[in-house]
Amino acid sequence: MKIHYVNTTDLRKKVKELSVGDKVYLSGIVYTSRDAAHKRIFEAIANGEKLPYEIYDSVVYYAGPTPTPDGLQIGSCGPTTSGRMDSYSPSLLDMGQICMIGKGERSKNVVDAIVRNGAVYLCAVGGAGALAAKCIDSCKVIAYDDLGCESVKELHFNNFPLTVAIDSKGNNIFEH
Repeated sequence: MKIHYVNTTDLRKKVKELSVGDKVYLSGIVYTSRDAAHKRIFEAIANGEKLPYEIYDSVVYYAGPTPTPDGLQIGSCGPTTSGRMDSYSPSLLDMGQICMIGKGERSKNVVDAIVRNGAVYLCAVGGAGALAAKCIDSCKVIAYDDLGCESVKELHFNNFPLTVAIDSKGNNIFEH
């Protein structure tokens, strides 16, 4: 197991160095997106509309932060079960998404797409959303505000602690 400090702007260059079980402290821009937002993004793709963020090289965190308390940058921000996005993930990876963050296992189709596209799946600790929020410097809604906590948000991570769950070679922590 290795420890990596990685910025999202360098992630594509670093992905091949990441192996299952490695710890990653991620910094940089990350977008939140859950079920409802994924559905809207795919509707926008089908209709040729502008997307909320550039998919290529994007990092998505399956999370729905709680409302922001006074004096903080964000509310609790723990991961959502990633498998709920499995029907969308292969297409986004084929469009160049480099990283997904969440919790739990992924389907074979997602693992195949990770390998095919040289991407990575990172897991965040579930049940520690308040602690995770301490590693987020900023949060702003960038799309689908009507979805509330499920709106697409742009977050800035600062050494957000994660574990490599599926690496670019298809090694899978859930199969060990």
